[in-house]
Amino acid sequence: MSDKAVSSRRKFLAGATAASGAAIAGFPAIVKAQGPTTLRWQSTWPAKDIFHEYAVDYATRVNDMSGGDLKIEVLPAGSVVKAFDLIDAVSKGTLDGGHGVVAYWYGKNSAMALWGSGPAFGMDANMLLSWHKYGGGKDLLDEVYKAVNLNVVSFLYGPMPTQPLGWFKKPVTKADDFKGLKFRTVGLSIDIFKGLGAAVNALPGGEIVPAMDRGLLDAAEFNNASSDKLLGFPDVSKVCMLQSFHQSAEQFEILFNKAKYDALPEKLRKILSSAVEAASADMSWKAIDRYSKDYIELQTKNGVKFFKTPDPVLQKQLDEWDKVAAAKSAENPLFKKIYDSQRAFAERAVRWQLDTYVSQRMGYNHFFAKKAAPAPAKKG
Repeated sequence: MSDKAVSSRRKFLAGATAASGAAIAGFPAIVKAQGPTTLRWQSTWPAKDIFHEYAVDYATRVNDMSGGDLKIEVLPAGSVVKAFDLIDAVSKGTLDGGHGVVAYWYGKNSAMALWGSGPAFGMDANMLLSWHKYGGGKDLLDEVYKAVNLNVVSFLYGPMPTQPLGWFKKPVTKADDFKGLKFRTVGLSIDIFKGLGAAVNALPGGEIVPAMDRGLLDAAEFNNASSDKLLGFPDVSKVCMLQSFHQSAEQFEILFNKAKYDALPEKLRKILSSAVEAASADMSWKAIDRYSKDYIELQTKNGVKFFKTPDPVLQKQLDEWDKVAAAKSAENPLFKKIYDSQRAFAERAVRWQLDTYVSQRMGYNHFFAKKAAPAPAKKG
């Protein structure tokens, strides 16, 4: 190629480059869209349990609110780790997050069981959540997690109704019926039932019914009519005792790996936290609908007989709880600190609730209880 031709070619290329640059400068850059941030989650519940459904409900809410910027994928218990190992997996980053209950981590520090085990000074689960958010509970739980070196961000939500005493071979009529009984429970409830004389075995939800079927357990408690039905309790027992102080104020926990959570944009962190409260309200409403339907179905279709736990048994639970709380407070300063905080909040909050709320039983009986037939007129 001649020198003249080379020079002409160079001028052409330079002009083309300049024109291209001008065109790019005149229009916005086209950036290839990136996919959503994905968080890999696991629950502590079997896929068939309504509790796993609650975990999926929260994830769905977050996914929808983020408009595709964030996606939580939820796996059932055992997919990556066993149920009771969830918090360690989240802390280490093996999982980005998870769904469970604080009482499952009881073995790391007994104070954790105060978020669910025991009578909670007469508070229901919604009141306990009020203490957690407005009475200092959240800061105290963060303090516990820091003390046991767990790098997690925790959100509590989803107040649970009072849990049944459990499923038995025959109705419980007195506290002595627990002596020698092979029984399943978790958290500080273990100490309560041990005090009643039971031989306690803490098992995750999916393992309870198989253990009862094989005779490894004589009786067990889990949580509610829907979960108990789905997990198969009616297949191994036809007697369920309602009302108990062993877990009268429990709630769910949503966990995130702290490093993963802190690295998210502020907008996504706010979505995660706001979705907690929205999911909490929806879970409460769904629970009322589903639990009440399954409560009736267990009786009409599964032949289950429900009995109220006798008051002397309930009182014995309270007496045993006093012993447990005193012992734990003496050996664990964090336990005492949390226990005293709950007590101070409950003293005013429960008094307000008891004085303020009208009797639901009176209202129900007025509309639905069978009216006594009038006495026959006496003959004159």
